[in-house]
Amino acid sequence: MNASPRGTVPAEGSWSPRLALLVAATFFMEFLDGTVLTTAIPSIAADFSVPAADVNITMTAYLMTVAMGIPLSSWLAERLGARRVFCLAIAVFTAASLLCALSQDLTMLTLSRILQGAGGAMMVPVGTLVVLRGTPKKDLLRATAFLVWPGLLAPVLAPLVGGALTSYLSWHWIFLVNLPLGAAAFIAALRLVPAVGGDRTRRLDWLGLALTTLGVGSLLVGLELTGGRDAALAAAAGIVAGVVFLAAAVAWMRRTSTPLFNLSVFGARTFRATATGGFVYRLTISAVPFLLPLMFQAGFGWDPLRAGAMVSAVFVGNIGIKPATTPLIRRFGFKPVLVFASLASAATFALCALLDAGTPEALIFVLLVASGAFRSIGFSAYASVQYADVVPDQLPSANAVSATLVQLATAAGIAVGALLLRLFDAGSQVLGSAGAAAGDPAAPYRAAFVAIAVLMLLSTLDSLALPRHAGAEVSRPGQAPAAERRRRRRA
Repeated sequence: MNASPRGTVPAEGSWSPRLALLVAATFFMEFLDGTVLTTAIPSIAADFSVPAADVNITMTAYLMTVAMGIPLSSWLAERLGARRVFCLAIAVFTAASLLCALSQDLTMLTLSRILQGAGGAMMVPVGTLVVLRGTPKKDLLRATAFLVWPGLLAPVLAPLVGGALTSYLSWHWIFLVNLPLGAAAFIAALRLVPAVGGDRTRRLDWLGLALTTLGVGSLLVGLELTGGRDAALAAAAGIVAGVVFLAAAVAWMRRTSTPLFNLSVFGARTFRATATGGFVYRLTISAVPFLLPLMFQAGFGWDPLRAGAMVSAVFVGNIGIKPATTPLIRRFGFKPVLVFASLASAATFALCALLDAGTPEALIFVLLVASGAFRSIGFSAYASVQYADVVPDQLPSANAVSATLVQLATAAGIAVGALLLRLFDAGSQVLGSAGAAAGDPAAPYRAAFVAIAVLMLLSTLDSLALPRHAGAEVSRPGQAPAAERRRRRRA
């Protein structure tokens, strides 16, 4: 097929639920493998005869490769064609999964995880781009409803899936289950993904790529070290270096004629929301699956299975509310829904701070179901509104930037959760030594939930600043105010 000119996209109207479901399934594999190893760490450590703490490198290497590879994958999709790169991503991810399962030592497993992360980095933005390019604005809510669920479910299901496979089979099966799934996804991708040629003349912004990759990598290292007890200086250095590199990347891409990303996409207020209130929302939401199992086990004295089963209540809320998210957005619009979702989520976090070992389990379950429902509503709204005012030529850049921010927000959520626990744990020990504490092991977790509830209110403030009819062309197709339609035509 002849290469298509830069900016050429498939004609709108080719919205395919089967294609969106395929992309969502590949995302689920990628997101799940980011955290599923947590419960298998002791088994892997025993097999390789290494300390359990050393196995964490396999998770860190995977997540960093995914985040740092996203900017390059966006350019590859434009240069070679999204279909070719998406199929290649599935093949690399599946082959790397086999290598992970066959690993005989920690070094081989870590290298295999890096390769697996490279495949995941291509699946994240390229799969979304494939769906978005064929979706008219009026169907964007339906399309993103498919794409949102992997990010909602994977962190919640990972402990259960990893624990079950490790307990009843072995940790190798965490990777082996990807083989039939990857093979099926590859065959389906060949049939469902449109074969649109890439732009062979598209040049790579090497300096922009280097600065962006170094910035994302430094930030992730800094965030990873934030929760440690003896790495405060290194964590601060990583975060500062990351900010400096990314600022330099932005300055360069504003000057060059062939930037890695088209930064004019931030001119749309609805897209900027993904880097402001949306980032805070995802950060706080990501801290919850980290804090809850720890509170149940270390704070309440529950066993891992009981804690994992209770956390699955969040999954019930995610799924239960899903059919209602699109009607809610169409009925009330993005702004009211985002304000409600953030306020309601903050309220559930505050209520989690009131839980103790004597709280009836039925009441905890209901609270977590409600938290999962509000989480789902907010995720769906942000995933849709961020593309509401993005024009076709901006889609690759918007998509890659959004995917990178999601990875950073997830890492930041875990880092902030760990940091809060360390700070409040140290505070409770000081109080305890002064005789002011009753030795409550759940106290640091309660304080952490109060803190993230307050943090969530920053997302609420950002949503309140959105225009009244933000994203109206997507939430209420054909009913957007005349002024908004004129603004979009000028853009």
